[in-house]
Amino acid sequence: MQVKDLWRNIITTVLIMSLSTLVAVAFFYYGKNTTSVAIIYVLSVMLVARYTVGYASGIVASLFGVGFVNYVFTYPYMTLNFTIDGYPVTFVGMTVVSVITSAMTTKFKKQSQMLNEREKLLMEAEKETMRANLLRAVSHDLRTPLTAIIGLASTYLENGTYMKEAERTELVSNIREDANWLLNMVENLLSVTRIHVGDARVAKSMEPLEEVVSEAVLRLKKRLPGARITVHVPDEFLMVPMDAMLIEQLIMNLLENAVYHSGTDEPIELNVEKRKNSVAFHVRDYGKGIAPERLENLFDGGGMERNGSGDSHKGMGIGLTICKTIVAAHEGIIRAVNHEQGAEFIFTLPLEEQEES
Repeated sequence: MQVKDLWRNIITTVLIMSLSTLVAVAFFYYGKNTTSVAIIYVLSVMLVARYTVGYASGIVASLFGVGFVNYVFTYPYMTLNFTIDGYPVTFVGMTVVSVITSAMTTKFKKQSQMLNEREKLLMEAEKETMRANLLRAVSHDLRTPLTAIIGLASTYLENGTYMKEAERTELVSNIREDANWLLNMVENLLSVTRIHVGDARVAKSMEPLEEVVSEAVLRLKKRLPGARITVHVPDEFLMVPMDAMLIEQLIMNLLENAVYHSGTDEPIELNVEKRKNSVAFHVRDYGKGIAPERLENLFDGGGMERNGSGDSHKGMGIGLTICKTIVAAHEGIIRAVNHEQGAEFIFTLPLEEQEES
């Protein structure tokens, strides 16, 4: 045991046992009941075992408590006397109870610490997996539009003089579209840098729900003027703890995925509902849905797939991986389901800050 822990054990034990003795004196003075005093010392032993390191402090506190009950609170007072009829049994019983209580409390504390360490290791493993999936999604989703831009630019440079004006305009439009896609991916990556690398948490503040949703939809409309989106938010004014920029990026990712990958011109629905302790966001399309075998790993890079139009827009790889990262950093949950007429993405955000353990 380190010297620091030793001194901490001594100081903690002395403080708890001193306070317990004062309480015991008060109980005994007003009630003349040795049983109540014994219970107080058993409880104090539990506290010593809980707030000290190792077994020694709890055992010492157990012996101190038993001896003090005999010396101070048992007649003849201020004298150690184990010859009183029946007292040896009481002495042994209290000693055994105190020692067992101390040992069990210390054991449970160690088990709790082990479980916490295991949970931290699992969280670290999950973060490493998420980081690997993100890198895989980045390499996949950024390489293809870059290749398309290079190919289209080469075609324009080599054959531009022989092409009609309409063909040249189409090539340039495709280059601009792919460049915008790349810009969106870069914005996604910059969004992730707002999440603290060490603990995968974000700096949250209370934000008005309606304004965040409105800003996300407006930003998407600037990027995709033809997108048809219907929005429904609760009538109640809600303030939600969040990083507003990250949640806006998250909503934009889901809406953009629905526009590009639903395979339909039907409007995309964004519905927000208040639940008991959270707010749920629903992004629903009325298209072809998602293949059932892809639902399980959709958010860990398994969503990378060429869309039905055959253009360079890639799947939902990097976008959904980042969506999961953002939601996890807000202590929320995200999932995807199919309904009768298409697909629906649902994510939740807690309405209250969760205290760190």
